[in-house]
Amino acid sequence: MSFVLRDAEKIVCAVILLAMTLLGFANVVVRYLTNYSLAATEELLTNGFLLLTIFGAAIAARKGEHLAVTIVYDLSPPRARKAILIVANVLSVVLLLLAAWFCWQLAMNEYRSGLRSYGLQLPAWYYSAGLPLGFLLVMVRFVQHAVDTWRGVGDEVQPDV
Repeated sequence: MSFVLRDAEKIVCAVILLAMTLLGFANVVVRYLTNYSLAATEELLTNGFLLLTIFGAAIAARKGEHLAVTIVYDLSPPRARKAILIVANVLSVVLLLLAAWFCWQLAMNEYRSGLRSYGLQLPAWYYSAGLPLGFLLVMVRFVQHAVDTWRGVGDEVQPDV
């Protein structure tokens, strides 16, 4: 069970990528054999890419592999590094909370309005429902990495920021 909690985003990404691969392959086979396309696959693949990107960002956040400009951090003494770490992480958490909030508002707006997707005519909020969860997971993983980095600031090993 601890594996599921520790690597939840990896499991989600693997499932989404497998489903997208199978769906894309099925579309190619059908198009080759019948000269028709499965039009709804575009809708599913596009939304799959969106979820894959957000949950992939959670993987990068846990490992501290997000794009960062660290020259000021690297040249700073350990005490200043802690201050930079706090400011950067507080701003990141605020940004991710806002993203989760606005995605939640998007899903609720789609739910209330009864908006349907263009291809499969599914409720549009089905596709948006995972976005707030994804942003919250990125935030949690970002905080986990920040705590790990905080514990390592001042050590001989240079932490990733």
